[in-house]
Amino acid sequence: MKNQDLLYLLALQKVEGIGDINAKKLIKHCGSAEAVFNEKPANLLKIDGFGTHKIKGLKQKEKLFAKAEKELEFIHKNNIQVYAFTDTDYPERLKHAVDSPLVLFQKGNIQLKQQRIISIVGTRNMTNYGKTFLKKLFEEIAKYQPVIVSGLAYGVDILAHQLALEYNLQTVAVLAHGLDKTYPSSHHKEALKMQEKGGLITDFWSGTNPERNNFVKRNRIVAGISQATIVIESAEKGGSLITADLANSYNREVFALPGRVSDLYSKGCNHLIKTNKAALLQTGKDLAYLLNWEKVPSKPIQTQLFVELDDNETLIYNYLLKEGKQTLDIIALHNNLPIYKISSLLLNLELKGVIRPLHGKLFEVI
Repeated sequence: MKNQDLLYLLALQKVEGIGDINAKKLIKHCGSAEAVFNEKPANLLKIDGFGTHKIKGLKQKEKLFAKAEKELEFIHKNNIQVYAFTDTDYPERLKHAVDSPLVLFQKGNIQLKQQRIISIVGTRNMTNYGKTFLKKLFEEIAKYQPVIVSGLAYGVDILAHQLALEYNLQTVAVLAHGLDKTYPSSHHKEALKMQEKGGLITDFWSGTNPERNNFVKRNRIVAGISQATIVIESAEKGGSLITADLANSYNREVFALPGRVSDLYSKGCNHLIKTNKAALLQTGKDLAYLLNWEKVPSKPIQTQLFVELDDNETLIYNYLLKEGKQTLDIIALHNNLPIYKISSLLLNLELKGVIRPLHGKLFEVI
């Protein structure tokens, strides 16, 4: 990305009252971040949802660009990779989340252009039950080489990162602060080691402290970047339950480790399973099957006769015929269509009797 393009993106990111959703809406309307600043206010007011209050911050160019130039200097000095939501290297699944970050900052050697990405979250007060299960889970899924995403916090997060390093899996920490610090500081060693294979991601600028609200905000990246979110242990309330809710809102898979009803740190997981917000997770083999990591030999398929399909329906049908069972977001990803449109097409194909839904939000040709 050119320095000038990045400078305008950073400046737009700092406009008070805009936020990621509106910033992306402005760029889509104007063509680029630079064009947003050069557009006449009268034209911006024509955009749905924009009033004088939202666009008045764009007038403070001197202040905004002074901040942007300072951050740009930090980025270059510390060899930080920056990706805008329009870049090809921006995490593909995250693009489908409506509130995904305008800009992501990365350190390390992160490679996310693959399907097997899972987020592992849970309590900071992990029990021996949770530790034993998580270690067993890694033993069973390591052969699939998934990317492990978590938040570098105490408990479940750091153990997930440590096990990923032990099994030589790529692991990514999503931070609730800037890349000029490590929190908690006791995990600095793991943070450095992760950058050899994986690394650190954040949408917060340098100088941002790990405040409580930032942890909630960063959870949208944890949920949106992955194929599935796994909750290992959680009390009745906690950040991991927020992540699970976000994953559900993005139409991602959610799994939870069940526990005894009397155990404090199983109550959150049990509630997710009870309310159908998460599938019960018992083994790594279950996870691999439900996420379609296990390649099942294809069976001869009798194509339906006398069924009329439009161009998009034919596109989806042929894709499933070739690739086998797939999740909704993967179908959308590989056919360059938005999720809302894919949902409608899949329903039409199901009603026409040529595909069927499966457990785990999968679809396959009949």
